[in-house]
Amino acid sequence: MPRYFIELAYKGGAFSGFQAQENELTIQGELDKALQILFKQSIVTTTSSRTDAGVHAYQNFLHWDIESPIPTSTIYSLNSILHQDIVVKNIFLVSDSAHARFDATGRKYAYHISFSKNPFLKDSSYHFPFHIEVEKMNQAASLLKNHTDFTSFSKKKTDVKTFNCSIIESYWEQKDNNQIIYHVQANRFLRGMVKALVGTQLLVGRGKINLEDFEQIILSKDCTQADFSPPSYGLFLEKVIYPPALLTNPLPNR
Repeated sequence: MPRYFIELAYKGGAFSGFQAQENELTIQGELDKALQILFKQSIVTTTSSRTDAGVHAYQNFLHWDIESPIPTSTIYSLNSILHQDIVVKNIFLVSDSAHARFDATGRKYAYHISFSKNPFLKDSSYHFPFHIEVEKMNQAASLLKNHTDFTSFSKKKTDVKTFNCSIIESYWEQKDNNQIIYHVQANRFLRGMVKALVGTQLLVGRGKINLEDFEQIILSKDCTQADFSPPSYGLFLEKVIYPPALLTNPLPNR
């Protein structure tokens, strides 16, 4: 049966998370509903990444199987049906064995922080009205690449076999005098990990802990020492990374 990858972008604020849930407004639930309306059959998608409630995405992927060929108008039709905060960007025909989650080789996130009140950023950036030392935070961000066990930055009661992650990219970007963005890319992420990394690095930036303390938090494997407090609305899933040969057959967007 033909398999398709669908590429989405969305604002997460209106939804109770990504994963389909009964009697809850979710991103996957809205997509499944739109596919069922369009193709007049039951369709259940499989996702690459389940973002938490309030988290946004410039790019996320799901896959689904359908017996009959899909028309070139599918992207336009889905966008006409979907919630205004969700957009289908692309659809790709892939091999029958391709998997949106298991074939992903990495993911990239960005966390946005603003220092002054701005009504145009209130739903997409964490208002943090404190002086911070961005250079110290960049030193902390760089330290993360020396480690692989991130138990300290994972929420409790997480059903995973290992807390090991390989962080490939980790740095703070100074956008202007009012905004900074944390960029982090890894082969995988744990539940709550990016927000905990941000919150704990902000402690470094404010001088509440030093770099040695930060590294000890990593080594402690104790999530009670990390700061998970940054809100979800500052967090964006920027990119899901796949082998280059996987997404080579896009559906024409007409």
